[in-house]
Amino acid sequence: MPEIIKVQGLQKRFGKFQALSNVTFTVEAGEVVGFIGPNGSGKSTTIRTLLGIIKRDAGIVEIFGKDVWKDSIEIHKRISYVPGDVSLWGSLTGGEIIDLFIKLHGGGNQQKRDYLIERFELDPKKKAKGYSKGNRQKVGLIAALSVDSDLYIFDEPTSGLDPLMEAIFQEEVEKIKVAGKAILLSSHILSEVERLADKVVIIRQGEIVETGTLQELRHLARSTITLTTEGDVNEIITVNGVHDFTLKGNKATFFADNEFLNDVLVKVSTLGVKSFECVPPTLEDLFMRHYKG
Repeated sequence: MPEIIKVQGLQKRFGKFQALSNVTFTVEAGEVVGFIGPNGSGKSTTIRTLLGIIKRDAGIVEIFGKDVWKDSIEIHKRISYVPGDVSLWGSLTGGEIIDLFIKLHGGGNQQKRDYLIERFELDPKKKAKGYSKGNRQKVGLIAALSVDSDLYIFDEPTSGLDPLMEAIFQEEVEKIKVAGKAILLSSHILSEVERLADKVVIIRQGEIVETGTLQELRHLARSTITLTTEGDVNEIITVNGVHDFTLKGNKATFFADNEFLNDVLVKVSTLGVKSFECVPPTLEDLFMRHYKG
C-alpha cells in the first residue's frame, strides 16, 4: 500500500525542552493508526508538525510524498482534520459552519452532510454559541467526514461525545477505512483505538516506545488465565512464566507470559480441566506497561 504519512527522525525543541526526539512512524492507505500517549507526551506537537503549524528542527515529515512545511497548502487540499476541542463562530448556526468548512475545503457531498447531521443527531439550525462541547465536536466531525479526503487526522475526536455518538463515529471511520483512506487517530479512549486501529504507535516523553499491530505487541504483556480443575490447581505455581496466582474456592486466576503458554497448557491438561479461560492482554495493558508509575 502507498505510504501516506512518513515521519522519520522527527526532532522538536522548545527552548531547553526536548518535545520530540527521533519520532518515526508511517501511515499507509487504507490503514488506521492509533497514536496514543498521555498529556504532554508529544502527540499534539507531532500532529501540529504534520499540519504544517509547527516547523520541525530535524527529520523527515512528509504527507503524500510532499514536505509538510513547504507544501502545506497543497497537502491540506487532500486532508480532513478534527481537533480535540473544536472552536466555532458563535453567531453562526451549526449548519452554516459545516457548509463553510466544506466550502473552504473545496467541495463536499451535500447528501453525505445531511446523512451525518441526522446520524449524529445535531440541530443544524441552532447557533453555535448555544452548543455544548459534544455538539461542537459533532460539527467538526460532520464537516470532516462530508468531504472526500485521502487522509483523516483525528486528535481526540470524540472528546465530549456520549457513548452512542462514539459508536457512530467508529462506524463512520470503518467506512472510510474500507474506502482506502488513511487515518491517524489520537485518542485517550483505548477501547476505541483497539477497535479501529490496524497499527498502534505509543509515544512517551517525546519518544516512540512501541510500534506495531496489536497482535505483534501483545507478546509484550501477559495473558490472564482463569481455570478450575479436578486435581490440585496449586501445581500451576511451579510452571515457568506464571505470576500473581490467586485461588478463590476452586477457581484459580493468574497471569502468564505468552512465551510460556504452551507449558501452562501442558500442565493444565494433567489436572483434569473443568473450565479454562485465557484472555489476551488489552491495549490498556500494553499502554500501562509503559506508563506505570
